[in-house]
Amino acid sequence: MVIKNLARAIGALTLALAPLLPSPAAQAAPAAPAAPVAEVTTLADAVGLLKVTEENRSGYTASSFRHWNAGEDPTDGCDTRAEVLLAEAVVAPTVGSGCKLTGGRWTSYFDGQEVTDAGSLDVAHLVAPAEAWDSGASAWTAEQREAYANDQGSDVSLVAVTSRTNRQKADKDPADWMPPSPEVQCRYTAEWVSTKLRWQLTADDRELEALKVYAEGPCEDAIVRYAPAV
Repeated sequence: MVIKNLARAIGALTLALAPLLPSPAAQAAPAAPAAPVAEVTTLADAVGLLKVTEENRSGYTASSFRHWNAGEDPTDGCDTRAEVLLAEAVVAPTVGSGCKLTGGRWTSYFDGQEVTDAGSLDVAHLVAPAEAWDSGASAWTAEQREAYANDQGSDVSLVAVTSRTNRQKADKDPADWMPPSPEVQCRYTAEWVSTKLRWQLTADDRELEALKVYAEGPCEDAIVRYAPAV
């Protein structure tokens, strides 16, 4: 009788604790990988982290980087470009059928222009795909290049700008082009370095010297934040 009562007591305790204990399936499931921890440093220090090599554009074509894909939310009917425009809108646009954006307002990063027509904006890669190719992306898989082309894991990789300034920038690095608005040049330099470090891209000698002009001068205290791309 004592043994039976003890068995019942143990059984009751097990049932009481069951909701608190992980299921066998949960115990067997591997833990989700932790998100990369963002590095935070000054521009002056971040520039020193860039690896310097010669650039090589051999083999590059515009189709080397697939964009735009279905974006972060494949169920919302909007591609990466539209999702970036929605995220950067100062006044949210109306989202119609096929993710057509009407209304809304944006401030173009590079030149500070106010824009009320989504169709007149470009979503620019801060570091253009051709420049990324030169700097190490030529060795990536097609999947890695697609991830780069549609990178919303960092809010500085893709930016909404006027088409005119994006055409002027093209695939130039800071040795050959800077935003025409002086007030955003420190931000641009910091975010350029952030993107290169996030994707482990290199810099060439001219690019590095141009970055140092800002990093050792007016922008030395600009903050660089980056998390390694997964």
